[in-house]
Amino acid sequence: MIARRHFLQASLSAAALVGASGFGNWGRLAAQQALSQSDLLDQETTGNVTLIHITDIHAQTQPVWFREPEINLGVGNAEGKPPHIVGADFRAMFGIPKGGPLDYALTYDDFTALAQTYGRMGGLDRIATVVKHIKGDREDAIVLDGGDTWQGSLPALRTQGADMVRLFNALGTEAMTAHWEFTLGIDRVTEIVESELNFPFLGANIFDAEWDEPAFEPTQMFERGGTKIAVIGQAFPYLPIANPKWMFPDLSFGVRQERMAEVVEAARAAGAECVVVLSHNGFDVDRKMASEVPGIDVILTGHTHDAIPEPVQVGNTFLIASGSHGKFVSRVDLDIRDGALQGIQHRLIPIFSDVIAPDAEMTALVNETRAPFTDEMAEVLGRTDSLLYRRGNFNGTWDDLICEALLSQREADIALSPGFRWGASVMPGEEITREDVFNATAMSYPAAYRTEMTGEMLHIILEDVADNLFNPDPYYQQGGDMVRVGGMGYRIDVNQPQGSRITDMTVLKSGAAVDPAKTYVVAGWASVNEGTEGPPIWDVVEAHIRDQGTVSVPQNTSVAVVTD
Repeated sequence: MIARRHFLQASLSAAALVGASGFGNWGRLAAQQALSQSDLLDQETTGNVTLIHITDIHAQTQPVWFREPEINLGVGNAEGKPPHIVGADFRAMFGIPKGGPLDYALTYDDFTALAQTYGRMGGLDRIATVVKHIKGDREDAIVLDGGDTWQGSLPALRTQGADMVRLFNALGTEAMTAHWEFTLGIDRVTEIVESELNFPFLGANIFDAEWDEPAFEPTQMFERGGTKIAVIGQAFPYLPIANPKWMFPDLSFGVRQERMAEVVEAARAAGAECVVVLSHNGFDVDRKMASEVPGIDVILTGHTHDAIPEPVQVGNTFLIASGSHGKFVSRVDLDIRDGALQGIQHRLIPIFSDVIAPDAEMTALVNETRAPFTDEMAEVLGRTDSLLYRRGNFNGTWDDLICEALLSQREADIALSPGFRWGASVMPGEEITREDVFNATAMSYPAAYRTEMTGEMLHIILEDVADNLFNPDPYYQQGGDMVRVGGMGYRIDVNQPQGSRITDMTVLKSGAAVDPAKTYVVAGWASVNEGTEGPPIWDVVEAHIRDQGTVSVPQNTSVAVVTD
């Protein structure tokens, strides 16, 4: 099992004492090459309150392949700390045996080979089984959704999120916060919140831009286990920067640290003995917020898709990172007594879809939501000789394939693809279906534009995105991962200040340096500018795959990364 118990002194004035981790059990299971549902789910129920956390599922209702990042760089105070460790370093830090189920679930090494042993992960019907099992131990466990739920698949796109709303209602969700939900447009979000959603949509940091007043409820108070728990929602703070502001023009966002402090204080004044922040800030932003806002007991963090098998403690606050795409569910048992949190036990539950039995009711409901699109999604477009994945600070092979499609289909010199973290993997030798393509491209502003940019403008774009990722102050990290580039290479020194990180920009076809004064034809997609024209990116990618028949994506060596 993945478990670690933390005991806090009654005063909460000292660091938690750490008990046995339980990783030895996983080592034995790995050696036996055997897993059972009870191995994954059974644990001693402790404390008096249980939280169930799911985040960043990106509308993935089916079991998926999903490779974790090979590069996840931390800067400033986050350097070398979780989640900014990968592969062998990750295994060493958390005592994970190489080649075992946790290695497969949590790192990138030998992913293709280990996938043959451990299979796909996720599936909402398996998640439903996990939720019901936990509720069998603690009937009033609180199910919380960290957002990025209504976007990321063909059915979610076609139904404007209605499929996922229906499914998470059925799951028994009791509160959520948001990010990509707002890319459905404010009218659709309002319609869902007011007439379709069975639970609160929380966002303490979302304000009406004109009146500077809260636009959504900040907090939901729960009375469970003889105590009061405040759950505060924190939506993605940088929506108007990372996504099209014209889709929600009357809203303003931001970390709003002072606002969070006020909401925490108000929750305590209303009798909350435990304060939980249901966050879509991203891990490093949450780490900083935990260090600067007193009174938060637990932050259920999201947005950056990190899966960490133990809580990360910052002062008296515990950060829980539950991964993405339905690969994991976090169970958090809290011991709340004498007006305060006294202890916490966390288990990151890996959803091995061949081990956890699907819940029949959820299977039927998922199939019902997918039925209108089944034939369309199942159409085979081609095959892949390469593992197609998207996850990490720089280009993944899915991104390289999309860039190749933009270069060829849009007749461009250079291609730009956004640094999205969402998108399930496709294994080498597998057919590529239309569903696979939509899993990597399904969103509401998909136009594949074709324009002209000077070399100087390309440098400015790369520098701007790099600062969003590698600014040492987490509150200035306002985007996803690095913009993916096709047809061009560059060198990046992540420790340099903005304006000096990107050098040696080169046009790959000619080998010539990018000329700041020269104009290049650039193709890209997912522009945040209103009125962007071009075919939807999924049509561009589909045409390219059909032209190729079988795609092969070589290792990308065009980006040289300097970290020292």
